[in-house]
Amino acid sequence: MAPQEPQETATGAQHERLLDTYGRAIRSLRFALTDRCPLNCIYCHREGDSRPKQEWEEISPELVIAIARVASEHFGIRKIKITGGEPLVRRDLAEIIRGMRPFEKDISITTNGVLLEEYAAELVDAGLDRVNVSLDSLRDDRYEFITRTKHNLPRVIAGIHRAIDLGLTPIKLNMVLLKGINDNEITDMMRFVRACNERGKGNVVILQPIELIPSFNPPLERYKADFRTLEDELKSKAATIKTRRMQRRKKYFIDGVEVEVVHPIDNTEFCANCSRLRVTSDGKLKPCLLRDDNLVPVESTDEQHILDRLRLAMRYREPYFR
Repeated sequence: MAPQEPQETATGAQHERLLDTYGRAIRSLRFALTDRCPLNCIYCHREGDSRPKQEWEEISPELVIAIARVASEHFGIRKIKITGGEPLVRRDLAEIIRGMRPFEKDISITTNGVLLEEYAAELVDAGLDRVNVSLDSLRDDRYEFITRTKHNLPRVIAGIHRAIDLGLTPIKLNMVLLKGINDNEITDMMRFVRACNERGKGNVVILQPIELIPSFNPPLERYKADFRTLEDELKSKAATIKTRRMQRRKKYFIDGVEVEVVHPIDNTEFCANCSRLRVTSDGKLKPCLLRDDNLVPVESTDEQHILDRLRLAMRYREPYFR
């Protein structure tokens, strides 16, 4: 295993770095709190969990908080992303956020937005910093085809507006591009983002077109959109282009709208720069998004047990693409 180098925190304290054998340090944790979701999106990969869907016991708030605390206090990991399924179906979500708030610098959730208007204020009170919202289309018929539900698009838009008003920003709008379905809506989505920015009086919403991951469901290959053409078009219109250090993502700034293009598949740089460790909804450490054969169960809130499990997960971590 690679040597554990000290990492200095903002307070000056030294922490051991949580490194895998490829020298990649973990900087954030991503908790899937549940497998439940009110939507049934055609492309959903369930946070890379390809195991048969089953009624397992969901990870407890005590275990979530304990893992986050140990990772923060021992390894200086203070960035948390909470996902699902749909995390807002967990009625103890505010309790979880409140419990980890004292030792985290950044807590965000990824949500489909259906329940966001109802619970946004409660989450702000608990200490949530910001949200990512899945919004694949602004057209009811397309949204309903993609999500395989009815009458939810207005609720999602209302949730986005509520999040803006409460300061859960910057909001990243996750738009999975699907050929022949929504791949001609980028201009409309940018117009929507511009209106949101006007509402929030700043750059409060970022559009993220996301490349489909058909490897989880091969029949979806026919919906894989042409991202090369998309990026050529964005490049031709952008006043400024920046490249994020992690995964070398391009960010295009066009008429007051920030567009960040996400290529999560077949991306060696994505793997080489991976700094995230996932936790499944039934309490297992998941070293790689694309693998389920190396999960590490965390079975106790005991500090030493969690430390041992985190270090074991590092032994299993390796780039999927290299």
